[in-house]
Amino acid sequence: MLTGKQKRFLRAEAHHLKPIFQVGKTGVNENMIIQINEALEKRELIKISILQNCMEDKDTIAEELAEGTQAEIVQVIGNNIILYKESKENKTIQLP
Repeated sequence: MLTGKQKRFLRAEAHHLKPIFQVGKTGVNENMIIQINEALEKRELIKISILQNCMEDKDTIAEELAEGTQAEIVQVIGNNIILYKESKENKTIQLP
């Protein structure tokens, strides 16, 4: 689990990131989870946007993605979800 201090640090790091995935009308699927997992391994910290036509609750989507990828939810703000997962090979973020 991330501490409050670590989450604050990651939120600051994620501020300038652009969303690289979008969750739409179909919600979360297996293929999306696989791709997000690969992106997390490369980047450690990613932003995902939820489109207007998505019927599911954003907190539910965040939970599904975090569970499927074993990542931590840093923040759900507006229509964006920020996920963090420590990389095995490409560790670049040093948590406080």
